[in-house]
Amino acid sequence: MELNDRIKAFVELGKFLKQFEYKDLKAENSALNSLFHEDCTTLISTVKIYNPWFTENNVRNAMAAIADSLQEEKLITWLAAYVAQLDKTSTSKTIAVIMAGNVPMVGFHDMLCVLISGNKFIGKLSSDDKLLLPFISKVLIAIEPQFTDYISFTEGQIKTMDAVIATGSNNSARYFDYYFGKYPNIIRKNRNSVAVLSGNESEQELKKLGKDIFQYFGLGCRNVSKLFVPKDYNFNQFFEGMFSYQSFLDNNKYLNNYEYNRTVYLMKGDKSLLDNNFLLIKQDESHSSPIGVLFYEYYDTLESVNKRFVDDKEKIQCIVSTIPEVDNAIPFGEAQCPTLSDYADGIDTMDFLLGMK
Repeated sequence: MELNDRIKAFVELGKFLKQFEYKDLKAENSALNSLFHEDCTTLISTVKIYNPWFTENNVRNAMAAIADSLQEEKLITWLAAYVAQLDKTSTSKTIAVIMAGNVPMVGFHDMLCVLISGNKFIGKLSSDDKLLLPFISKVLIAIEPQFTDYISFTEGQIKTMDAVIATGSNNSARYFDYYFGKYPNIIRKNRNSVAVLSGNESEQELKKLGKDIFQYFGLGCRNVSKLFVPKDYNFNQFFEGMFSYQSFLDNNKYLNNYEYNRTVYLMKGDKSLLDNNFLLIKQDESHSSPIGVLFYEYYDTLESVNKRFVDDKEKIQCIVSTIPEVDNAIPFGEAQCPTLSDYADGIDTMDFLLGMK
């Protein structure tokens, strides 16, 4: 299969997924829709039975994000940096991809990298997300049947592979390193995202920050789990910006986590705790906060914040802020909108795949 064939197939997949961003939108693609549209609609609305975090809105958002990344111009621009290596690729390697299940189809980018680089993909799915990617793969194979021999999923032990890409917690990373250390590998650990506030943010900017905090219930590594604020920061304006997300309490899993964590902190008598009845704010030096909780930390200078981020670079996925002096920051509302070249943990997956001998 030529690179151009692979690109065209993913572009068509993007067009198919795009129509599920909103309800009842149907693109003029009768061949794929006659085969998959009804099943996809059903899957979107029922997958929450198997994982209550995967609400219909979250699945549609994830599909829309994938569809947006699969535009032809974006794919070509992304791959331009690898053309020389792609042209030299003659034999396919078998890449085992062990996926997380915190966000719907969170492993899609790894699958895309493996397939677009001309390699064979073996996916080991998380039990929390075992339906969506296999379905999308069926659509991709229908678009380009040559992918049939390049895509497989397994629930058992993977015994034949040339390299491994594994995503999990700090604990599972030790397990991955023990079992897969002899193979070329990318092993990802826990990461979280942070926001730096000045106190001068507008209500609209704070609403966008709310998206970075609450989208996917805060379960993604690109979700903001901690705020850095000046010592005189007024949290009232922050809570006002979050108000539109109070409906998250309608999700029983979120509600249970929020109430549990509130009970624990109140029993401990934590005096730094702030509560707006659907989100807890707690002063803490850690970057990783529980569901329904957002940590915060005061800063003296932006220079000290930048230094802290350098020291903690292995723990931070992305930084959001509107303050020009904050290094490597992205705008509010963009945390869950990574480009194709925004690789998890800052490790270039394509370079890794194409660099194997």
